[in-house]
Amino acid sequence: MLKEFRDFVLRGNVVDLAVGVIIGAAFGAVITSLVKDVLSPLLGYFGTPDFTKMTIQAGKATVNVGLFLNALISFLLVATAVFFFIVKPMNALNEFRRAGEPPEPPTTKSCPFCATDIPTAATRCPNCTSELS
Repeated sequence: MLKEFRDFVLRGNVVDLAVGVIIGAAFGAVITSLVKDVLSPLLGYFGTPDFTKMTIQAGKATVNVGLFLNALISFLLVATAVFFFIVKPMNALNEFRRAGEPPEPPTTKSCPFCATDIPTAATRCPNCTSELS
């Protein structure tokens, strides 16, 4: 039983997942700091007020609309930061890596009789049953 547990824990995907969670938590702190300490103060430059005190009274209940707006703005800033600082550079890096590779050969061809896409290895069209050369 102990050997099975050791094999499970030392399997590559478990270790990879643990490393990913740790790096993700550390990276989350970096993104949070970027939004809180850099991007949010820049909003003050454009005259955006602090919404924390904005509330609506609904009978005896107090609805904290301002806190929701602050959370929404933070979410949008985090999404923007992740998109422009992670997604866009990674996409550009992947495109750069693929630029030197030859394009993958097509896996389908068009049937000359019914114009249906069929596998390239097909000798007969499954749609119109025409024999292909």
